[in-house]
Amino acid sequence: MKFATLAVHAGQSPDPQTGAVNTPVSFSSIFVLDGIGTLRSGFEYSRTDNPSRQALETTLATLEGGNHAVAFASGQAASTAVLQLLEPGDELVTTLDIYGGTYRLLDRVFNRYGITVKFAEESTPDSIRAACTERTAMVWGESPSNPLLTMLDIADLASKTASFRNRKGAKPLLVIDNTFPSPALQNPLALGADIVVHSCTKYISGHSDVIGGCVIVNDEELRQQLKFTQNATGAVPAPMDCYLLQRGVRTLPLRMEKHEKNAYLVAEFLRSHPQVEQVFFPGFKDHPGHGLVAKQMRGLPGILSFRLRGGMEQVEKFFASLRLILFAGSLGGVESLISHPATMSHGSFPAVERQKIGITDNLIRLSLGIEDADDLIEDLHVALSVGTIAY
Repeated sequence: MKFATLAVHAGQSPDPQTGAVNTPVSFSSIFVLDGIGTLRSGFEYSRTDNPSRQALETTLATLEGGNHAVAFASGQAASTAVLQLLEPGDELVTTLDIYGGTYRLLDRVFNRYGITVKFAEESTPDSIRAACTERTAMVWGESPSNPLLTMLDIADLASKTASFRNRKGAKPLLVIDNTFPSPALQNPLALGADIVVHSCTKYISGHSDVIGGCVIVNDEELRQQLKFTQNATGAVPAPMDCYLLQRGVRTLPLRMEKHEKNAYLVAEFLRSHPQVEQVFFPGFKDHPGHGLVAKQMRGLPGILSFRLRGGMEQVEKFFASLRLILFAGSLGGVESLISHPATMSHGSFPAVERQKIGITDNLIRLSLGIEDADDLIEDLHVALSVGTIAY
């Protein structure tokens, strides 16, 4: 079946007992056993597993083209479980151009447990491969990246890491954060990744009403390790959260089409505006990663970043002048959301590191919703005209 059909039906068959079209929400924390070690229904305790979570995992694994999915309470919980696959003395190689929450998790948490984090000099497969050493057990990447929309050739990176062997005689696990594209636009497992991570809070939910995360893998042993970690640490989503995520998935293909259309229209408007210094959007032919869009994606998410002329005072006036676009720290919702990476998503980065990768004080991230593009452009036009500086 095609993606749009799977989004509606995968893991969401009518209830066999009642015929209910919507997947029932299982609010039970415990399940009756038929005897010692004998499960009546395949479930025992909802920290270990739950029917609502299992249904969501079937949906997400199918959409991502993977064999197994493990749903978590948040994207950060999903990332944490993946990082717990590492052992003291292991090394993880990544780039500086990653989500600020991931950077914080690596720099402030896992560094304390004997995990060395190494940042490649550039966000390219060659640079990442060159950074690997005999201790490298994991490589972590994003494409497009948050917030600068840097494109990474996932298939090339997978090929280069597959040929490398560390001190244990194993190749590093390749992890791709696929939150920005969602399964609708990109499937890293098919490109050679070992593990795919999502913050389901974003496009998979699409309605800014639930926090969730997931990990998708093909390997059964990896699934077992992730499930053990989840059961041991308890980072599980609630049944109602699982239901809301499944409900959001049903409209994912339609929403992504509208997000992309709005992104192209707004990006063109911003690039032509005298108050905008630079626009980061892979849809532009002059974007360094434009060629990769056609190579490994089926479209673009509704996200772009841009630099506003002027300093923080001008940025603050711009945010305060918006009436339709909401100033909030997330993305991927049906409503358009705008944020300030330097103080929000990437506030955990040291200032020197932010400057090094281009997260300046005048950088703004915009997540286009599904509103009418004319209304979004008018809102931006008015906000950009407030306190205009002559250049």
